[in-house]
Amino acid sequence: MGGNSRPGTPGGQKVETTVTNVSDPSQLSIGCKAFFEKDNEIRQAEVLSIRDKAMRNNIQRTAEDAPLDASNSKIEYEFYVHYVEFNKRLDEWVSESRARLDKPVAFPKKKNKATHGGSQQAAREKRRKTNTGGSVATGTAPQTPDTIRHDDSVYTAPQKNISKEKEIEKLRTGGSMAQSTSEVARMKNLNVIEMGQYQVEPWYFSPYPLEYAHTPILYICEFCLCFYANKTQYTRHRVKCTLQHPPGNEIYRKDDISFFEIDGRRQKTYCRNLCLLSKCFLDHKTLYYDVDPFLFYIMTRRDERGCHIIGYFSKEKESSDNFNLACILTLPQYQRMGYGRVLMQFSYELSKAEGKVGSPEKPLSDLGLLSYRTYWSEVLVDMLVGFDGEISIDELSHMTSFTIQDIMHALFSLDAIRYYHGQHCIVLSERVMEAYERFKKKNHRKIDSSCLKWVPKN
Repeated sequence: MGGNSRPGTPGGQKVETTVTNVSDPSQLSIGCKAFFEKDNEIRQAEVLSIRDKAMRNNIQRTAEDAPLDASNSKIEYEFYVHYVEFNKRLDEWVSESRARLDKPVAFPKKKNKATHGGSQQAAREKRRKTNTGGSVATGTAPQTPDTIRHDDSVYTAPQKNISKEKEIEKLRTGGSMAQSTSEVARMKNLNVIEMGQYQVEPWYFSPYPLEYAHTPILYICEFCLCFYANKTQYTRHRVKCTLQHPPGNEIYRKDDISFFEIDGRRQKTYCRNLCLLSKCFLDHKTLYYDVDPFLFYIMTRRDERGCHIIGYFSKEKESSDNFNLACILTLPQYQRMGYGRVLMQFSYELSKAEGKVGSPEKPLSDLGLLSYRTYWSEVLVDMLVGFDGEISIDELSHMTSFTIQDIMHALFSLDAIRYYHGQHCIVLSERVMEAYERFKKKNHRKIDSSCLKWVPKN
C-alpha cells in the first residue's frame, strides 16, 4: 500500500526515449515500452524481463545490448511486462504473439559513455562526501532471510554504521517497516498458490526460498501455512498435519466466525509463513523476519473440517503512538464479502477493551485510507443519526475508540463540519443521509462485543 513508482525508473523519474518501429519480437529489449494485447484491448507496457518460452531461462538484456539473433526461428520469447498506468498486480508474462509490432516502440536512449562515466565519478564523490557526513545514499536493502515485517511508511535506506541489533531495536520502538524500492521493482516469482479448495494467482513478489519460486503451483497448508513445491509432498503433509485451526488462543466466536490471537515470539514459524503469504498480496512492504514484537489476530471461518483462515491483522505489543493495527489483509478468495470491515471493527473492539483510542499505522496508502475513511464515516453517521442532544468530538472519541484526528478527517470528508452562531457543529447533508440509507439496507457482518473473551495484557 503506497505510491506506485514504475519499475526500472527509480523514484518515478522520466527516462528519455527514442521511438521507432520494429519488425521482430527479438528486437525488443528490457526497458522498452511496446504495445501488447490485454483483455481485448491494446495497452502500452514496459518490458521488465525476457525469457525463452521453451527453456524458461531469463534472458537479461538491457537497452545497450545488441538485438538478439533471430536466425533461430524455433525460439519463442515471453516478456514480463508492466502495463503503463495500471497497478503492478497486473504485471504478467506474455507470449510474443500478443505483441503489437504494428505500433511504435519506445526505447530508452543510450547514454553517452563519456558523460556517463563522468556522472558516475561525480556520483561516487557525492556519496563519499555524504557518507562522511553521517547519512547514506539509497541502495539495495539487505536480503536477510530472517524476518518479516511490513508497513506503509516512506522508504529510508538503512544506515551502514548501524548494527543489526540497533536497527531492530529502532524498529521495535518506531513503528513498522518502510517500503523498500528494491523490493518494489521485483517481478512476481510465483504463478499459482493452492490453499485448500482455492487456487489463487499472486499479485506481487514474495521472498519465498528460491527452490519454491517459479513452480507451476505452490501448495500451502491452510492450517499451519507450511508450503510445498509439489502435490506429493503436500498430500503427505496433510496426512500428518494435526492442526485444524491457527496455533493460538481463540478469543472470539460467533456463528461460523472465530478470531485467534497469536504471539509472534511463541509461534515464529507460523507468523513468518503468514507474512510470506501476505506479501503475495501486499505491495510496497519491506520484509523483516523479526516477528517477536507483534501480535497477530487471525480471522477464520469454521466448518466440519476446521477453521479456515480468511484474513488477519497484526499490531505491535507496545506502540508509543497507540497504533492498534500494523498490517491488514483479507485473502483474495474472501474479498468483497465484508470481511475487511470486520477486521477493522475487531481492532477497535480490542482498543475499547483496553480503554484506549487507537488508529492504524500512518501513512496509509490510497486504498487503505479510502477503506478506513469509509469505515469511520459509516460508524460516526450511524451513531449521530440515533443521537439526540449535544455531543463533543472527545465524547465521540471515547465512544468509538477513534482518535480525534481520525474523527475530524472523516467528518471533513463528509463535509459535515459547519460554523453556526459562533460555534462549530456537525451537519449531515442529504447526500450523506442517502448514502446512510443505502448502507443500512446491506446485511453487514458485525462484531458482537459480548462474544469477545479477551483480557488486555499489562
